[in-house]
Amino acid sequence: MKIAILSCFYPYRGGISQFNACLLKELEKNHTVKAFNFKRQYPDFLFPGKTQYVTKDDDAVPVESVALLDTANPFSYAATARAIREWKPDLLVMRYWMSWFAPSLGYVARHMEENCKVISILDNVVPHEPRFFDRPFTRYFLRPQDGFVVLCNAVKEDLLDFIPDARHICSPHPLYSHFGERMPRREAEKAVGIRKGENEETRNILFFGLIREYKGLDLLIEAFGKLDGSYRLIIAGEPYGSFDKYRELIDRCPNKENISLNLNYIRDNEVNRYFSAADVCVLPYRSATQSGISSVSYHFEVPMITTDVGGLKETIGDRGTGMILRDGNPATIADAIREYFSPYSSAMRGEMVENIRKEKQRLSWGTFCKNLTDFYNTL
Repeated sequence: MKIAILSCFYPYRGGISQFNACLLKELEKNHTVKAFNFKRQYPDFLFPGKTQYVTKDDDAVPVESVALLDTANPFSYAATARAIREWKPDLLVMRYWMSWFAPSLGYVARHMEENCKVISILDNVVPHEPRFFDRPFTRYFLRPQDGFVVLCNAVKEDLLDFIPDARHICSPHPLYSHFGERMPRREAEKAVGIRKGENEETRNILFFGLIREYKGLDLLIEAFGKLDGSYRLIIAGEPYGSFDKYRELIDRCPNKENISLNLNYIRDNEVNRYFSAADVCVLPYRSATQSGISSVSYHFEVPMITTDVGGLKETIGDRGTGMILRDGNPATIADAIREYFSPYSSAMRGEMVENIRKEKQRLSWGTFCKNLTDFYNTL
């Protein structure tokens, strides 16, 4: 089968691009696949981070693609659709995670040949940070699709709110496995800036990934201030927007000397040091669908503590790979962290790691791609 994938690929960086590279690599084992990339993903004024692109310090593996689609230039929409049609794919796969992409991707979907099925993988239908144009834009994008792959039931419910009879399957986010192996703990702690005595044991809490309002880092910092000096908090990720309010919370934190900060985009070859140093990864999200961070945690066999929002209970709590908070109150987060590290919880922590190992077998890229192509055959 000939499969076209239209989304962001190298030299764009981040979780979506990494997902697409893994998807392409797996599909190529059994199909002819071609990557169609963005020429411009966002105008610079709409991008809140430092850069959208891989830098010379990154070690991302290049992916061959054709860069055509400029989301801010409608003239490129027709050119992209024409190039894909001329390649004559049997299937066009697209990714959708925010409504900015709806006009461009919706146009391309509407201008495929009839014998080319269009399936979109939906990270989100309703964005985490909503805007007034989200619903009409999203409706425009969804209408011409032949089918959808949703990554959790929360996204499915949002999809069916727009199109009650949408043809879809639910296939969970596969595991990222390109970040290398675990490091020795002491070596990893030193690499991420944890300072302690030679024989001192610490309890290391990790917040990882892009820092955005909905991810609730402020709640975790407040919770950390309620813990004693045996705990360490590692914050690793680039802020999307101002870090000032988090900095003020850290400055007021009674144990601020136990907080390690790296406010940069974490390169692929650095990821293992953070998860190798961590005892637990905390996801104090205010809203969510699923999280790519959970896939990285699974790879490194690090249990999680997370709020009960979106699909996180479904993908973490129901699988026994972490603790689910009853609410996102800082006191509740602090209590859960204490419970996780309690001597009475050692058996629970061991069970979580064993459950993660089972998930690693279930959530492979081979399974995800088989689900996708089997779904195509039903359309």
